[in-house]
Amino acid sequence: MDARSELERNLDEYVASLRRYAMVLTRNRDAADDLVQETLTKAIAAADQWQPGSDLRVWLFRILHNTHVSERRRHKVREDARLLIPEAVENIDPTKRIELQQVLDALQELPEAQRLPIVLVAIKEMSYADAARTLDLPLGTFYSRLGRGRAALRKIVGGLKSKRLKLVV
Repeated sequence: MDARSELERNLDEYVASLRRYAMVLTRNRDAADDLVQETLTKAIAAADQWQPGSDLRVWLFRILHNTHVSERRRHKVREDARLLIPEAVENIDPTKRIELQQVLDALQELPEAQRLPIVLVAIKEMSYADAARTLDLPLGTFYSRLGRGRAALRKIVGGLKSKRLKLVV
């Protein structure tokens, strides 16, 4: 029997425990159900990474916990960005507001190593040197991550003219 078949056969056994743990983490029934569903989806998608014979319960709980932590980080970045955007932005042209939201959404998709340099420079308005020190990175590494992050952000946004993107980045 392959790993995927064995995993799918044994998943039902752990759903109730996953729900209880998700409730402890989220303190909300709907959010807990969503977290468990996301966990099971990820587990099935990554079934080839599970080693048959190893503790499936531990593997599933690790996925659930990491999914929860990732979602909390994503939420924090969104909230930080929302709080840092001047109130005047709410009074801007609806088209520009939509473009700004697209950039903020795209920012969420970047790995943390690329997202943090952009947030520190563009939103918190730090100098490159101060941002590199904040992240405890050599300046060259910081420049590299910032450049890769900006390139990825442009690609995700999907061809916004660089002039528009420079407003945020």
